[in-house]
Amino acid sequence: MAVVEIAADDEDAFKPLTTWVGWRDYVDSPPLSLEPAADSSLWTVEQQLDHHSQFVVMTTPVMTKVSKELQLLLHVNRRQRGTARRGLIVSGPPSTGKTTTMMELGRIFELADRRKHPDAGVRLPVVFVAVPPASTPKMLVTEFARFLGLPLLRRMNQAEITDLVCAKLSELRTQLVLVDDIHLLDTRTRAGAETSDQIKHLGERIAATFVFAGVDVQDSPLLVGPRGQQIAGRFQLLRNDPLPYGTESQKQVWLELVTDLESALRLHDHRRGTLPRLAAYLHRRTGGVMGTLVSLIRKAATAAILDGSQRITKESLERCELDLRAEEQLLAPTVPKPRRSLGRPTRSRR
Repeated sequence: MAVVEIAADDEDAFKPLTTWVGWRDYVDSPPLSLEPAADSSLWTVEQQLDHHSQFVVMTTPVMTKVSKELQLLLHVNRRQRGTARRGLIVSGPPSTGKTTTMMELGRIFELADRRKHPDAGVRLPVVFVAVPPASTPKMLVTEFARFLGLPLLRRMNQAEITDLVCAKLSELRTQLVLVDDIHLLDTRTRAGAETSDQIKHLGERIAATFVFAGVDVQDSPLLVGPRGQQIAGRFQLLRNDPLPYGTESQKQVWLELVTDLESALRLHDHRRGTLPRLAAYLHRRTGGVMGTLVSLIRKAATAAILDGSQRITKESLERCELDLRAEEQLLAPTVPKPRRSLGRPTRSRR
């Protein structure tokens, strides 16, 4: 059995996106190109592994739609005063790319803001936080403080932390607030209801547009009861479902995504056109879930680097285990179509 040497972790490699330092590093890191690198044939195994560990972010139809809606809302909210601004909720099953969509839109917005204000000093156009499990209002606003790196004292209460956070975000001209895992909020509980109120309060005090992302938010406790109705009345919900594969146009969208993913591979002996020819198989295998597709391709590419084959084939894809959800949907029995009743044969008219 071959022994695989695992490189030691870089202590500076992990910087959470829910901190200013981590978010800044993410925005400053240029996205990987789909164009073949001129010198990729000379890449070392370590360079190949790093590339496929990071990999590319694909622009899906939902990402394009969310981007357009966000641009509209930013203009609608631009001069709004006194009440909470309109917002967006990106909802869908796990691994469909909700968080990735939100992150990429945040990156694009911040880079555009930097170009627009090159000499404006220290600005923070975008904030990215996640709702903590069993969140309370103080826990949530503390997440904002942690992102900003604000020093907090033990004796500080929720109102004091909120004042500190709002003042800092106003000073830094924050315009876009991204909140992940919003489905963890249960407005039926006292803590969840109060945390929902805290978000609304922040929306009224910060001149920013809020974008939420969560799993199947429309079916979650977030939108239940009076507070849930408040959110539903101010936020537009966009579904990020698995990509369908029924019509010719849907198949073409999927084919283009698969082709782009193959273009991003940096394998020395991979045969171009292999993955597009397997487009139908890849959709069936992943259920059209973008996160599962990308994970499968990355995993197969990494295996090809480690075993020295330097190519992806259907056989190598078959050897890759997927997430439990994908494997279960693949094994789920299909509902048989109802058989037509034979009945009595009819005579054809001559």
